[in-house]
Amino acid sequence: MLTGLHVPLVTPFTETGEVAVETIDKLARHVLDQGAAGLVALGTTGEVAALTPAERARVIEVCVRVCAEREVPLTVGISGNDTRSTAVALKELPAGVSAALVTVPYFLRPSERGVVAHFEALAEETPVPLVIYHIPYRTGQAVSAATLRHLGGHPMIAGVKYAAGGIDQDAVDLLGDLPEGFEVLGGDDLFISPLLALGAAGGILASAHLATDRFAELVAAWRAGDVARGRALGHQLARLSAALFAEPNPTVIKGVLHAQGLIPTPDVRLPLLPASPEAISQADVVAVHPGQ
Repeated sequence: MLTGLHVPLVTPFTETGEVAVETIDKLARHVLDQGAAGLVALGTTGEVAALTPAERARVIEVCVRVCAEREVPLTVGISGNDTRSTAVALKELPAGVSAALVTVPYFLRPSERGVVAHFEALAEETPVPLVIYHIPYRTGQAVSAATLRHLGGHPMIAGVKYAAGGIDQDAVDLLGDLPEGFEVLGGDDLFISPLLALGAAGGILASAHLATDRFAELVAAWRAGDVARGRALGHQLARLSAALFAEPNPTVIKGVLHAQGLIPTPDVRLPLLPASPEAISQADVVAVHPGQ
């Protein structure tokens, strides 16, 4: 379920500021047609914090339908930072959701023992497998390879989205000794190629809204042991990711998708602001010609 390329969909908005439901459907089908192995709804890229509960439910509904038709997994982001409300959110997930991407508790900054207790409690109540979202530069909470390895031994914890801001010692240690059935998905777009080279099963990559087929090929190349192709694609796509993350995510991605006619507006919701024309133009050029 957690192998290959998974695209964390943006939430497009109409000119009147509403969620563009039909566009979500079209965008989901587009990235799947281009080689994505699955979708992620309501992640950071989807501006989940800026959506109402009703809007979140509508996004999930659309993605469930598309993923069921295409027979691919759907992972849904759950971003609560206390155990009880997160457990409630998990139990409210509708049928058709394959897994839940659950953020390491943020702001509260519990001890690692607290992180373990949090995920073990959730794992006992969740109706779907959990994917730990390890992103310390957003949560303020470091989690060691030993802790992730321990949690990975639970049958309801399927993997981790690893986004530590680079390739650190914990990434090397974790990938060198994974629990059976526990997968690592790269979550830092710039560093996906070296993480795949170390043995990651795939990636959850916002940049893969663009050049989806090449990102899918990158994952396939490393998993097949095609080092030359993996290196070449990795260097090209790192330039694209750098351009797409030149301003806060997902502002540049939305700008390029709009410029290419894939979403109706480049709009984001406050406190995010639309990307600058310069950033959008540069990223658009790199998306079309990543090797230049």
